[in-house]
Amino acid sequence: MRKVAVVFLMAILPVFGFSQSVFDKYENMDNVGSVIVNKGMIDLVSKLGSMSDDAEAKEFMEVASGLKNVKVFMTEDASVSADMTSTVKKYLKSSKLEELMRVKDKDVNVKFYVRDGSKKDHVSELLMFVSGLGDIEVGHNGRKLETVLVSLTGDIDLNKIGTLTSKMDLPKDLNKASGK
Repeated sequence: MRKVAVVFLMAILPVFGFSQSVFDKYENMDNVGSVIVNKGMIDLVSKLGSMSDDAEAKEFMEVASGLKNVKVFMTEDASVSADMTSTVKKYLKSSKLEELMRVKDKDVNVKFYVRDGSKKDHVSELLMFVSGLGDIEVGHNGRKLETVLVSLTGDIDLNKIGTLTSKMDLPKDLNKASGK
């Protein structure tokens, strides 16, 4: 009976939003840099920013308040990059994401995927996958990234994504996603 209860709980927990992302495995991996911003921090920043008289700050807070999670994973390791590529492909097959656009510049590939939201021009998930960076240096230590994976979930207004990318220092290529 106990096993049945455990199996039942495991089956219904994802329905209530307690499931982990397939990308969470990268959070604690060596050779992977990560930035994870959860709803609690987003709400805190939104509350603090709502006290501002700055119109741009208020617009950012409006966009940010709809977010549930922001996850960014970066690696320069070729084997981790290959694993990220494989994981993204598997995720795309099992999810309801559709390709929004792709950009190719020499060896760099940027792909945007979205899951439709409750309103026009809104999405519930925006996934950006960048591969082939190789020559891009990040930070003061001269680190060269190969792959970047960005996952935004919540109620995302594609018309205001530029505000979010500039204030959170997310990749500027996300601005191109507002062209849905």
